[in-house]
Amino acid sequence: MEEPAVKIERYVSPQALLSEVEEKKSPSSKLRPHIFADYPGQHKASENLKIFVQAATMRGQPLDHVLLHGPPGLGKTTLANILANELSVPFYSTSGPAIERPGDLAGILASLEAGALLFIDEIHRLSIQVEEVLYGAMEDFSLSVIVGQGSSARTVSMEIAPFTLVGATTKISNLSKPFLNRFGIQERLEYYDVPSLIIILQRAARCLGLELEPSGAREIGQRSRGTPRIANRLLRRAADFAQVVSAPSINKQIAHRALTSLEIDEYGLDRLDRAILTVIGERYGGGPVGIETLAITLGEESATIEEVYEPFLVYQGFLSRGPRGRSLTDEGKLLLARQRGNSNDGGSA
Repeated sequence: MEEPAVKIERYVSPQALLSEVEEKKSPSSKLRPHIFADYPGQHKASENLKIFVQAATMRGQPLDHVLLHGPPGLGKTTLANILANELSVPFYSTSGPAIERPGDLAGILASLEAGALLFIDEIHRLSIQVEEVLYGAMEDFSLSVIVGQGSSARTVSMEIAPFTLVGATTKISNLSKPFLNRFGIQERLEYYDVPSLIIILQRAARCLGLELEPSGAREIGQRSRGTPRIANRLLRRAADFAQVVSAPSINKQIAHRALTSLEIDEYGLDRLDRAILTVIGERYGGGPVGIETLAITLGEESATIEEVYEPFLVYQGFLSRGPRGRSLTDEGKLLLARQRGNSNDGGSA
């Protein structure tokens, strides 16, 4: 059964909200960069891919197959679009859940133009049967098609046009080793630093016709959890606040007021993030506490905690995961102490 596109409706969720899913489907999405020059951050991956694109262009051959992996919301789809634009080749997009049977994939591959780039999002959700069809397509640009049924069935090999497969995944460990080995280029996308997010926000503001001051861009960037998707989302909400109070631009004060009202603190943590830290710190003495126990206490599914909440808390150094469960780090304990102090003083956490 296909998972819903949106699991958690949080302002700081790296998953796309429903409105953003629809915007992403639009080929004319204003906020999406189309060339490497407009793609800040991810410096290592970008520089490597520029070289690979240039080399493929000089050889007059398709780019080797590419796997982009890392946390959601970091621009894997955008980077795939940029690769197609830089290579000047047609771009085709689908997702793992949409390819249910080998025949679905065969139909897509057979229709590709020579040199085209096929992007498969959530590629870790392809079935083993579909993966096996991809093996020959990626290596020899051929498809093995079963013709007929029962005892009269036979396998026919069909050539397809040379193409580049770009796969995106947040769960590289779910891909089989034979499948991984067929990607000649594998790049991990990392969380963005604040200067890169400021550039992204300034570009987004220009595209949306918003007046964004440097102080406002920095305030939003610092609370965006290193994720462009979240940064653009928070920019829109700050713009709503600016419009209501008739502010001529989004400055630090407007951004601070908007994000504080959304319960997003200076670290990019929201109420649910802080609840996890508070439960571990106050109810379980800082940990360790097992994931199932934590899930029951919070009233959340353990998979949601592991996949949605924890990654950024671990990345920020507030939470550690070990064989005995989850524990607050020293930084996490300090943060919790500051939150208690703010609460006692009547401030916001």
